Amino acid sequence: MNQASPAEFPISDETRAALAVTLRGCDELIPQDEWVKKLARSEATGTPLRIKLGLDPTAPDIHIGHTVVLNKMRQLQDLGHTVIFLIGDFTSLIGDPSGRNTTRPPLTPEQIKLNAETYYKQASLVLDPAKTEIRYNSEWSDPLGARGMIQLAARYTVARMMERNDFHDRFKAGTPISVHEFLYPLMQGYDSVALKSDLELGGTDQKFNLLVGRQLQQEYGQEPQCILTMPLLEGLDGVEKMSKSKNNYIGISEDANTMFAKVLSISDVLMWRWYTLLSFQSEAAIAALKAEVDAGRNPKDAKVALAKEITTRFHSAAAADAAEQDFINRSKGGVPDEIADVSVAFVQGATSMGVGALLKAAGLAESSGEGNRLIDGGGVRVDSSVVSDKGLKLGAGVYVVQVGKRKFARVTLTEGRE
Repeated sequence: MNQASPAEFPISDETRAALAVTLRGCDELIPQDEWVKKLARSEATGTPLRIKLGLDPTAPDIHIGHTVVLNKMRQLQDLGHTVIFLIGDFTSLIGDPSGRNTTRPPLTPEQIKLNAETYYKQASLVLDPAKTEIRYNSEWSDPLGARGMIQLAARYTVARMMERNDFHDRFKAGTPISVHEFLYPLMQGYDSVALKSDLELGGTDQKFNLLVGRQLQQEYGQEPQCILTMPLLEGLDGVEKMSKSKNNYIGISEDANTMFAKVLSISDVLMWRWYTLLSFQSEAAIAALKAEVDAGRNPKDAKVALAKEITTRFHSAAAADAAEQDFINRSKGGVPDEIADVSVAFVQGATSMGVGALLKAAGLAESSGEGNRLIDGGGVRVDSSVVSDKGLKLGAGVYVVQVGKRKFARVTLTEGRE
C-alpha cells in the first residue's frame, strides 16, 4: 500500500524548473505543494512519476486542440517521467457527460475499435513512442463485473456526484440523467487506481472527473494523484472552443498546405495564445519574439514561424517549407497582416449559405449577383482555394475570404437565432 502523502525531500533548482514546465499554460495544478513534493522525491530517488492522460476514441481523428494536453505530456516526458496514454475503450461505451445538457449516446464497440486504431498513431506525432506506455481501460474495467462495479459505486456518494455542474443543472431543469452516466466519472477515477498515477491531465471540463480519481485513490489506500487542467484551445475564430462541429479546427491529419494556411488565418492576438499552448519554444524565446513584434517587427513573421513549427511537427520541415511557398504562390502575397473580422448568420432555419450571398453579407460585394459574377471570373478564394462553383454552400465555421487582390475578411458563419 502506498503512503498517504509524498515524503519530504529537499526542493532543488531542478525541481523548481520542473514545476515551471508543469505550470506553463496550465489552468490549475491541484494541489501544487503535493506536486512539488512528488517532483522532489522523484529527483532524489531517481524514480519517474507516472503521468496519465485518458482519451475516449469518440471520433477517428484528433485536432490540434487535443494536442494541448499531449504537448504538456511531452514536456513532462522530456523531464524523464513515465507518460501513460490511456485509450478509454471501456468508458466510451458509457459516454462522457462532461459539459453536456443531454445524455450522450454511447458508441458501439465497432465504432470504438475503428476510432482507436488511429488515435495512438496520431498522438505519437507529439509523444515519444519509445517512452510512452499505451493502455486500454477495458484491461481492468471488464474484469470488475457486476459485483466489482457495485463495490466501486459504494465508495462515492450521490451528493458528491450531484456537485458536478452539468448534473446539478440538468437535475434542476428537469432534464433526464441516466444512472449509467454516474458510472463515467467513477470508471475514469478507477483508471487512476489501476494505473497508480501520480498526475492526471485533462481539459478544464474534466476537473470533476480528475478529482474523483484523486478521492478514489485515497479510498483504496493509495497516494492521491495531483491533477493538472489545461485550457480548452480557442479555434480559428479566436472565440469558440476548437471543434469540428464548428469548423474552426485544424486536424492533425490534414495536408501540410491546408494546415499551414489555417494557422496563418488566425488573428495576431490569438497567435500568442497558441504559442503558449502549442509551441515547444521556451517561454523566454516566445517573450523575446513578442517583444520584437511590440517594438515594430511584422507580426506575420511570428505567425509564419508558428505555422512552420506546427506543420513540421505533423509532417516534416520540408513539407512546411513547401507549404509556405505554396501559400505565397496561391494567394499572391498571402493574407494581409490585418483583416476585418465579420460575423454572418444564416437565414433562420438554414444550415448553410451560398458564397455569393456570403460575399454580400460580409460586405465584400454589393449584391449576391455581383458575388456570383466575381466567382465566375475566378476572383474569389475561400481559405486560399479558388471558388469555381457558384452553387457552393458553406456551413457554420470560420473562413478567410478573398475577393480580387485586396479585399479580405475573416468570416465567422453562424446559425441564425430565433
